[in-house]
Amino acid sequence: MKNFLVKTIANAAALAVAVWLLEPDISLTGHNTGRKALTLILVALIFGLVNFIVKPVVKLLSFPLFILTLGLITLVINALMLLLTSWLAGTVNLAFHVDGFWTAVLGGVIISIVSWAMHVLLPDED
Repeated sequence: MKNFLVKTIANAAALAVAVWLLEPDISLTGHNTGRKALTLILVALIFGLVNFIVKPVVKLLSFPLFILTLGLITLVINALMLLLTSWLAGTVNLAFHVDGFWTAVLGGVIISIVSWAMHVLLPDED
């Protein structure tokens, strides 16, 4: 349970940094700060579920592309996972939106870097 909470906090922080850096193209809206924070946590949960359920299947199916592109297809897969998260957030009426593929690529890179740094800093069960 503690590991799940740590990963959710790391995802929320990474998403917050991506929203902050790419403000007009990745949007998180709300009436007040508390509402934005709640939306961010819920989007982080959706993002975690997408990365846990969908991403391994996509990586397995695109394994030949990993070899062919020397792993650069990971940028595309991360962007697609972020776009899927944006779409799912929209279907459950969360105020989170990613505008376009190239924004998602850049957002995916930012989220990957910040998430990695948060996992290094935050305690883990290991």
